[in-house]
Amino acid sequence: MVRTTIGSAVLPILFIGAASAQTATPVSTVQYACAQGRSLSAEYFTGPTRTAPSGAPIPGGHVILTLADGKKLTLPQTLSGSGIRYANADGSFVFWSKGDTAFVEEGANRTVTYADCVGRR
Repeated sequence: MVRTTIGSAVLPILFIGAASAQTATPVSTVQYACAQGRSLSAEYFTGPTRTAPSGAPIPGGHVILTLADGKKLTLPQTLSGSGIRYANADGSFVFWSKGDTAFVEEGANRTVTYADCVGRR
């Protein structure tokens, strides 16, 4: 907590931001079994919708993925034509889900590294 003085009053100022977003409860957690014996876990979070310069709505959710090797990634939700798409800033890591299925694309060539994933809650 930071205190600031205005005139003779001392006012406490609380900083709420990234720390509170990380303590939010996921709306859903799904364990995915994928092709070639791979697996991943996805914790889905909702968030406020933003507006793109074109006027299109941009979903404000995010996902926290835990990959088979233990690596964790937090990806913001992005626009998609079908299903739900999450991607890092440069699009080199993309997680798609639709219904109970999902897959991951990585790299400039969009290589599918987690294929045919089926979720179980």
